[in-house]
Amino acid sequence: MQTSVGIRERIDHVYPSLRPAERSVAQYVRDHLDESAALTVGQLAEKAEVSQPTVIRFARKLGFGGYRELRYVLRHPQSEKRMTFDPLEGFDLNPWDGVETVPAKAVNGAKSLLDDLASALDQGALRRAVTMIAEAKTIDILGVENSLVPATDLFTKLSYLGLTCRLNADAYLQQIGTGHLTQDDVAVAFSYSGSSADTVKALRLAKAQGAHTVAVTNSLGAPIENWADVSLHTGHSKRTIYGNAIFSRVAQATLVDMLYMGVILSDYGRFSTELDRSGKIIADREFVSKTSRAKSGRAKSGRAKS
Repeated sequence: MQTSVGIRERIDHVYPSLRPAERSVAQYVRDHLDESAALTVGQLAEKAEVSQPTVIRFARKLGFGGYRELRYVLRHPQSEKRMTFDPLEGFDLNPWDGVETVPAKAVNGAKSLLDDLASALDQGALRRAVTMIAEAKTIDILGVENSLVPATDLFTKLSYLGLTCRLNADAYLQQIGTGHLTQDDVAVAFSYSGSSADTVKALRLAKAQGAHTVAVTNSLGAPIENWADVSLHTGHSKRTIYGNAIFSRVAQATLVDMLYMGVILSDYGRFSTELDRSGKIIADREFVSKTSRAKSGRAKSGRAKS
């Protein structure tokens, strides 16, 4: 089997540097590859007559993260040849990981994206984008697939501030909409790669109509920037579609928050008033249980009698 040869080669390569106890594990695994694949760390330690920590150290000296990873490769002969493939590029996720490791991995991955955003963002560009949005007559918000998440978030936040916004989930309607913008309007386009054909076309149409244009992308020098008055970068590099692009909403959503807070600060009196007005409009939409209503009624009755 290809993996068996691969494991033996690894063992032969590191064998001279192993301690005597680790060599006992190496010898057992090398001579019993198929049997070793079925053993737990404790069972292998017993077979090799060593401690469990010794087995773990041996696995790490072979280049694995631990015994779980070594055992996975032993049980799946085809996997070692694909070890260099990273299905979640930029994130430490392996097929031998347990679900219990996911929370820490997801949090660390999000932190790395936010750190990348912080170092890539141009403060001057952010200021110009905020001004364009705050002063626009109409704001067209663009994005497809995963980029619809931050696009929808921006649409919601700006609507609460009383600004006239438009968001169509259909890419054709996005292009029709931008084709009717004017110089008093602004188009904000989200595209992680900066090369989504539909989003690039929509922003190009907006630019042709004389509207102000903002591109939110992770790729410096991406095609969409050719038609952007302002480019806001959420990171430094382009990743594959199966990698960080899937998680791009983390940095994009944070950038949306920056735009939202920036617009409020551009005219605090105006936008805080509009936000309060929006809150009052939907105040009656909060679900209140019968028990809560009854308690509220009794409280009001008590205050009236007093």
